[in-house]
Amino acid sequence: MSRKRDEIITYDIPLWNKPIMSVAEAAMYTGLSANKIYEMTSDEKCPFVIWVGSRRVIKRKSFEKYLERQYSI
Repeated sequence: MSRKRDEIITYDIPLWNKPIMSVAEAAMYTGLSANKIYEMTSDEKCPFVIWVGSRRVIKRKSFEKYLERQYSI
């Protein structure tokens, strides 16, 4: 008798529909490098980052608004 392993369910949600994204997803979404996004989110007052333990995730809409207001990064 063999036992089936639990299957991991994954959802393919387009990045433009996700309310939060990983740094890697934000890099793919914007074309910026992950290193640049890490640099931008290292400030404690960053308006578009949420810390989940030691992991940072990006609030997509806030990040888009932030980028629209910037002259240079």
